[in-house]
Amino acid sequence: MALHHLKPAPGSRRRSERLGLGEGSGGGQTATRGQKGQRSRSGDGKMSGFEGGQTLLIRRTPKRGFTNGPFKLTYQVVSLFDIERVFKNQRDVSPDGLKIHGLIKGGKPVKILADGDLTQAYKISAHAFSKSAVEKIQKAGGAAQVLSAKPKPAVEAPKAEAKKAPKAAPKKG
Repeated sequence: MALHHLKPAPGSRRRSERLGLGEGSGGGQTATRGQKGQRSRSGDGKMSGFEGGQTLLIRRTPKRGFTNGPFKLTYQVVSLFDIERVFKNQRDVSPDGLKIHGLIKGGKPVKILADGDLTQAYKISAHAFSKSAVEKIQKAGGAAQVLSAKPKPAVEAPKAEAKKAPKAAPKKG
C-alpha cells in the first residue's frame, strides 16, 4: 500500500459548510453572521487581550526584568554518537558537512557534546565543544578545532564620507 492509496475513515471528515450561496442553501444572505455589528463585518475580531475599552491587563501591569532574546547565542547541538554514525568513511567533520548530512540546519553555531564514543580519529571543527567531548575526541586520536561563534563579514563596509554643507545662496535685494 502506498500513501496515495490511503483514505480517511468514513465519517471522520465532515465537509465544511459553504455559506452565502443563496437563501435556499440555508446559509444565504447574511451567511449565518446575523444582521449588523462588529462580528458580521469582514475582518471582524478584536485584538488579543481586548477588554471592551478598559485598559488592558498587559498595560496595567508593570514591566519587569530584562530579556536578551534576539541577541542570545544559542547552539545547535550534535553528539559524538551522531558523528560516528553518519561520518563512517570521512575523517573531516565541519558545520557544512553536518548540514549536508541533515544533522543541523544553517544559521546557528554548532556545539559538539560527548554523548557516545568514537572508534575512529576525526578532525572535528565546530563553534564550541564540551570538555568531555574534547577529551573523547583526543583519546580516539582526533582533533577538535574551535571556530569563531560569530562569522566575520566577508568585506568591510565602506566608511561614509563627511558631507560638506552647501553654500548659502546670495540674498536678493
